Amino acid sequence: MILALLPPVALAQDIEAGKMVFKKCAACHNADTDANKVGPTLKGVGGRVAGTVPGYSYSKAMKDAGAAGLVWDEPNLTEYLANPKAKVPTNKMGFPGLKNPDDIKNVIAYLKSLSG
Repeated sequence: MILALLPPVALAQDIEAGKMVFKKCAACHNADTDANKVGPTLKGVGGRVAGTVPGYSYSKAMKDAGAAGLVWDEPNLTEYLANPKAKVPTNKMGFPGLKNPDDIKNVIAYLKSLSG
């Protein structure tokens, strides 16, 4: 069987790989509970309006982005995770972003896996 000899092909989105990449985020963000840390919880982030987690003190920039209609769908999360300061200038998150597009896809897959 020839297929058995081929190397495994990575899925477009790999939840387990995303869980590993999320360790870079876990110092400031929680993804499996509603508790805020230094950053807001990311549990259920998909579809959420930016700057709206109860009890979290957002920057004016993030509140304004939400008021302007920024919703954390996959395209917006992808842009933000690649370069947070470009997507929402003057937001207070110090993280420079994830440079590997596969890491971004995988983190988003991981976050989606926790919301259902």
